[in-house]
Amino acid sequence: MNKVPENLLYTSKHEWALEEGGLLLVGITDYAQHSLGDIVYIDVKPVGTVLAREGSFGAIESVKAAEELYAPLGGSIAQVNPALNQDPARVNQDPYGSWIIKIKDYSAGDLGTLMNSSAYADYIKTLG
Repeated sequence: MNKVPENLLYTSKHEWALEEGGLLLVGITDYAQHSLGDIVYIDVKPVGTVLAREGSFGAIESVKAAEELYAPLGGSIAQVNPALNQDPARVNQDPYGSWIIKIKDYSAGDLGTLMNSSAYADYIKTLG
């Protein structure tokens, strides 16, 4: 069973988002980390990069596949999680405690375009 915390918002590309202190924390969902398998590398664009909504902010690689990472909202990268450079597998162990980037200058009005936990849980059930 995939964990879907109620306090987060979700995208159809399996990123989660959380507003905290004027920034939007972004990571990948339990469903995504489980689908990828053992994560071995995360490559993220540098701080200051301007992101379009649903635009790629980097890539994540596992022993099985490499996938693009997509911004849930437009804005710019304020921080990149340095702990993931040393240990990208932290995302497998704690996908919701391991943010990948923090976005600033996003439009809070666009948060309504993201799925809440029940909508995301229903969505992943359709994926088989």
